[in-house]
Amino acid sequence: MPKVAKVKNKAPAEIQITAEQLLREAKERDLEILPPPPKQKISDPEELREYQHRKRKAFEDNIRKNRLVIGNWLKYAQWEESQKQVQRARSIYERALDVDHRNVTLWLKYTEMEMRNRQVNHARNLWDRAVTILPRVSQFWYKYTYMEEMLENVAGARQVFERWMEWQPDEQAWQTYINFELRYKELDRARQIYERFVMVHPDVKHWIKYAKFEENHGFINSARKIFERAVEFFGDEELDERLFIAFAKFEENQKEHDRARVIYKYALDHIPKDRNKELYKAYTIHEKKYGDRSGIEDVIKFLEYGPENCVTWIKFAELETLLGDIDRARAIYEIAVGQPRLDMPELLWKSYIDFEVAQSETDKARQLYERLLERTVHVKVWLSYAKFELNAENPDNINTELARRVYERANESLKSAGEKESRVLLLEAWKEFETEIDDKEKLEKVLAKMPRRVKKRQKIISEAGIEEGWEEVFDYIFPEDEMVRPNLKLLAAAKNWRKKQVVPDNSETESNDEQDKNSGDTQEEDPSKESANEES
Repeated sequence: MPKVAKVKNKAPAEIQITAEQLLREAKERDLEILPPPPKQKISDPEELREYQHRKRKAFEDNIRKNRLVIGNWLKYAQWEESQKQVQRARSIYERALDVDHRNVTLWLKYTEMEMRNRQVNHARNLWDRAVTILPRVSQFWYKYTYMEEMLENVAGARQVFERWMEWQPDEQAWQTYINFELRYKELDRARQIYERFVMVHPDVKHWIKYAKFEENHGFINSARKIFERAVEFFGDEELDERLFIAFAKFEENQKEHDRARVIYKYALDHIPKDRNKELYKAYTIHEKKYGDRSGIEDVIKFLEYGPENCVTWIKFAELETLLGDIDRARAIYEIAVGQPRLDMPELLWKSYIDFEVAQSETDKARQLYERLLERTVHVKVWLSYAKFELNAENPDNINTELARRVYERANESLKSAGEKESRVLLLEAWKEFETEIDDKEKLEKVLAKMPRRVKKRQKIISEAGIEEGWEEVFDYIFPEDEMVRPNLKLLAAAKNWRKKQVVPDNSETESNDEQDKNSGDTQEEDPSKESANEES
């Protein structure tokens, strides 16, 4: 056994070399990068046969090790194709299909090879085998029909489409077939495909697409009959507002406004109100364009059943505005905001305010903001109010001062309500406002109000009232609140001192009470003193 030399100096080296440094130096020196293999130049057929034999043996060994890895088969077949050995490549693909005949990639690569080498009949046979074994793979059908069409074999492509449709594929496949027929101006064939399509996939959007197909090609009566058939097909239980909207717009395009109005009214009478919001919106727009006072009666009827629907109130008021009756529109808004329950009150109030602004009624819009603030002190309302004052038409150019007053009121209101996060949003908007105005003195005052963000710990209390630990939360501390805090501490200390005082006798207590009454002191009395007086 060889003798191991002893290490005399076991102290750490002055320069330490880490594993990371070794790897970095190895990468910098490209020690891990292997040089590419040398290119082999084949000079005679014998050498070529030897090279091909060696490569085939390597591929066969890989397949023998794991025949289920389709990638090995694909590489083998592609190499044979690169050697112009199409027959050998075809044999490899067939062997691979015996291993996994449901592999989509294998079928695609096989047929693409045949098409690249212009073996049309072989490719056609492969597509036929593929769609027979895997009829639900749409990619096979798409490529099969595309190949036949590129070969200008329209009849053959149509036969493939017909075989495909027997499997009732998805809607995109049907639309592809229809577009194929339209490319060759076969309108009757496309119509027949649509007839089968809407029966296989009975969806409203497909019926609408069928009717638009007839309309776009000038068959107005056919389009109308399709809409009527669709209404009858779905019946009263499965009525969809999309169908009636499309039907009414079709009649509107044909200048048949009375027909469109009848369709809208029929739909509003038969479709539940929770499923006809878009329908009513379309009806309102139609009445704005082509209606008269008779259409308003339907709106009133709708509001009787759904007075909480803000969109309906807004459309009703907009309809009156369009007809030129401003007072009636304002009255509708007043009735709407007075409803006890509304689904989207913020949308209604905004529409009402925008209506008054559009009428150049600045004072009325300002009164609406004040009325809204009596109901809510949400920061968005305050910000909208300030923006309104800044952009309103006021004499003597006092917009800036009015907007600043709104910000000041909002700050006090949110301060009283204890809405710290809303108050931060307000101060940020206020700071931006003063920055744009470029009033440095006012900006300094706003900056002095800005809070600082602190991290606090608070107890976690479960629903059962049990303490479950602590959590960290963020809070905002406002300078204005800190200025008030010392006075509160002094007042609390005075109350504690008063509670500790002991009353010697009844007369002194009565005199103190009399003095308190005369002086108007509002401090709280000690309950123990009152009980002692009653006992004496």
